[in-house]
Amino acid sequence: MKQIEEYIVPTQAKLFKMLCRDYQGKALKCKDSFIIVKGNAPIMLVAHLDTVHAEPVQVICKSADGNILMSPQGIGGDDRCGVYALNKIYEQAAKKPFLLFTCDEEIGGVGADQLCYEYELGVLPKELNNLKCLIEIDRKGANDAVYYNCDNAEFEKYISSKGFKTASGSFSDISVIAPTLGVAAVNLSSGYYNAHTQHEYINLAELEITINKVAEIVDDASTPNFPKFHYVPKKDFLLKFSKTIFDAPPPEIKKNLPKGYEREFLALLDIYYEKELREYCKEFGNDILSELYRQEFGHSIDNEEYIIFDEKYER
Repeated sequence: MKQIEEYIVPTQAKLFKMLCRDYQGKALKCKDSFIIVKGNAPIMLVAHLDTVHAEPVQVICKSADGNILMSPQGIGGDDRCGVYALNKIYEQAAKKPFLLFTCDEEIGGVGADQLCYEYELGVLPKELNNLKCLIEIDRKGANDAVYYNCDNAEFEKYISSKGFKTASGSFSDISVIAPTLGVAAVNLSSGYYNAHTQHEYINLAELEITINKVAEIVDDASTPNFPKFHYVPKKDFLLKFSKTIFDAPPPEIKKNLPKGYEREFLALLDIYYEKELREYCKEFGNDILSELYRQEFGHSIDNEEYIIFDEKYER
């Protein structure tokens, strides 16, 4: 089994080639878009190969106990933690899950879109029609579970039984894959913090906890009585005329959005914790949300139009 460092250092292109070699004879690849590794359990695990950092990782710094990893170039835990997790779970599983590695999630889910396109054309393995759920490992922190616009209460109850707590998020690959395949999906924490910054770090102990929990889910999915969890769209499906799709935040957040910066705050909740954003606002003023949004998404929010919670925000 490769160590996590071996998944952190390569560029996306080199990592793509490495995975194709590692899964030779088991993988279906679409160049520059995605890799599907075939399994024999009706569950698919998802992670993306790209990071937002401009430079490949050259130096990895570790805490004295080896649990915390950082890099001057940005460690890229989002989502090299997920890539490492998928490979470790696959290697250890008695019945193998399907794996999906996508490219260019950070610039709008390019690989996920291509997968959906090819699925709708009917050119992907027919076994994908038999999947019972999707698990993405691409969430910050520990024990979070984000469902985006999937509203299957039984699936959420099952995931919560594994120790995960429902949280809010804006976008990940499963946002488009789950409705296309018609299967319930969740994005789970993978132990990285301060994503998209040079101060990003990985907590390996927290990542291992998620790996063990997902391994349990894979084992469960391998049993005959494991149900198929269908994709159920939320009644108040949220629309936006760009890639990010906001999930509905808890009521206490919705009631206390910074005036004039509601959309930025909601989008950034997928990258920062609520407490972090409120501390930034307290220290620097609410304008900091616009700057953070530009840094994360590469453009200003001003010229976009949203429909959120059936309320229309315009500037």
